[in-house]
Amino acid sequence: MVDILAAPQQAKAGSKTDSALRTLGAISVAHWVSHFHLFVLPMLFPFLKVQLGVGYIELGFALTVFGLVSGLTQAPIGYLADHIGARKVLLIGLSVGGVALIMLGLHLSYTSLIVCAALLGLANSVYHPCDYAILSTHMDEARMGRAFSIHTFAGFLGGAVAPAIMAALVASVGGLGALIVAGAVGPVAALGLLAAGIPNASSADRKQDGADAPKQSVITPALIMLTIFFMLLGLSNAGISNFGVVALMTGYGVTFSAANIALSAFLGAGAAGVLAGGYLADRTTRHGQVAAACFGINAVIMLVIATTTLPSVVLTAAMGIAGFLGGVIAPSRDMLVRNAAPAGAAGRAFGIVSTGFNFSGILSPLLFGWIMDQNMPHWVFGASVAFMVLTVLLALLTDRKSAELAKA
Repeated sequence: MVDILAAPQQAKAGSKTDSALRTLGAISVAHWVSHFHLFVLPMLFPFLKVQLGVGYIELGFALTVFGLVSGLTQAPIGYLADHIGARKVLLIGLSVGGVALIMLGLHLSYTSLIVCAALLGLANSVYHPCDYAILSTHMDEARMGRAFSIHTFAGFLGGAVAPAIMAALVASVGGLGALIVAGAVGPVAALGLLAAGIPNASSADRKQDGADAPKQSVITPALIMLTIFFMLLGLSNAGISNFGVVALMTGYGVTFSAANIALSAFLGAGAAGVLAGGYLADRTTRHGQVAAACFGINAVIMLVIATTTLPSVVLTAAMGIAGFLGGVIAPSRDMLVRNAAPAGAAGRAFGIVSTGFNFSGILSPLLFGWIMDQNMPHWVFGASVAFMVLTVLLALLTDRKSAELAKA
């Protein structure tokens, strides 16, 4: 990691590298917490169902509330981060998310669950605008892609370990205790970030050469396209991640264990691909072409899976390759947003485009659930192919627009 952060050709690189390392480590911890908290409530659904005496529809409604609140508040939180400082907003978000889970553990009711989900959604809206604003301001430009990739990998890791952690907590301290302990992670992380002395990032901090950057509207055509791009990315992956196992079992006769192994390969290889993508993002300026190439190959792979029944070993390998290429895209995706953001508006830019993920999170369960209800499991992968093709076209268009702006 030190090599990733070291600023080239600087005699006094030591202290700057230490500061950058500390900043990236702290922000990555915050991103780990954000993805960990995403999985706390779903992992406790069996416990909550019994304790509250409700069905999975009522529990699913809590996740809908989470998604709606997070989607509606991303852009306003980005604006707030740019104006009062990303550090302050990030620390508040970590604390609010943690306190929401703690309060649910202390007073469990269905109303409390919905309030907790809303507060978790609000807290979740903090991470992308604030994390990327701080990283964009304080990481070395030549290694920005790798810094983004480590940050994204930390989030993947938080989600990956959440099921095991929550299972261990339930076994040791019970469901209510698990909520309280999982919630305490947020305030503890906030204190850790304070102790690490993470730097701030706001419009004032990002003025260059002592002059104010010209005021620009953050709602630009490029950012609108990138918001749609993020939504298509989310839709193309959501069906595979959430409905891939049941689709493989229902439509292809794949066993439960083989389907889960294939999905694990997809998700695990995605985390590795994120780190590889960081190096690639630092070695090219054609980030749209990187995204288009990776998703073009993925579309072919998913088309093969959608139309044929593959042996388990081949299926796992194909899913692993698709997951790896999907991970490679992530740093280039983030670089596209950073390059499109007006000066001093990184928080708002990432807040706006991240709503695309939230919209996909709201739409995808309805779409792919309907596909499964119609007994069309092959179309879980077929619809993903369609979204991937649209993603390729939009990525190429975005890359073309970026090149034109660079020449202007």
